[in-house]
Amino acid sequence: MIAYIKGQLKLINDDSVVVDVHGVGYEIVCANPFAFQHLVNEEVFIHTFHHVREDAHILFGFKNEKEKYLFTKLISVAGIGPKSGLAIQGSVNVRDFVHAVEREDEKYLTKFPGIGKKTARQIILDLKGKLLEIANIEDETIIPTTDTPEQEQSMQKVQEVEEALKALGYTDREINHVKPELLKDIDASIDEMIRKALAMFIKN
Repeated sequence: MIAYIKGQLKLINDDSVVVDVHGVGYEIVCANPFAFQHLVNEEVFIHTFHHVREDAHILFGFKNEKEKYLFTKLISVAGIGPKSGLAIQGSVNVRDFVHAVEREDEKYLTKFPGIGKKTARQIILDLKGKLLEIANIEDETIIPTTDTPEQEQSMQKVQEVEEALKALGYTDREINHVKPELLKDIDASIDEMIRKALAMFIKN
């Protein structure tokens, strides 16, 4: 199995990056390829999971071992395939996700595309108690609470910014390109985040 890829980042696609290793280009599927935008033509180290199907061999890429471990656990859950697992892994803070599983927060888990109550319950049944190590937390630190108002507001703000940009005619590819920078200013207002995105679109 291919555990990681180290080489020169040559290309960024909608859902993958291409890394050149001694003249061989490895295509690696990532949750947000544009997070690597600033590393084009530089050496990168990407943790990978080698997924083997009857009709294809696919490399999934991650920034660190925690993200990779979470992905492998997610796809072990009945009803979650690699595509759904990558979508979840790429849109969560690992620690927050583990907290949600440990406190059996189905409301949090069903926020992800394709995750209904049945699958959320299966995630809890299969993964509760198995993710604590990667989050560096202990059982006693888990408290029965839901997302804080600040977390709820941040998630809603990002969604509103994305919808506004789509309404202006921008594609998912273009939005994903600037999203990492927008998330750095999560405390800004929606209007300010939209203006920042538009400025980046013009610059690019």
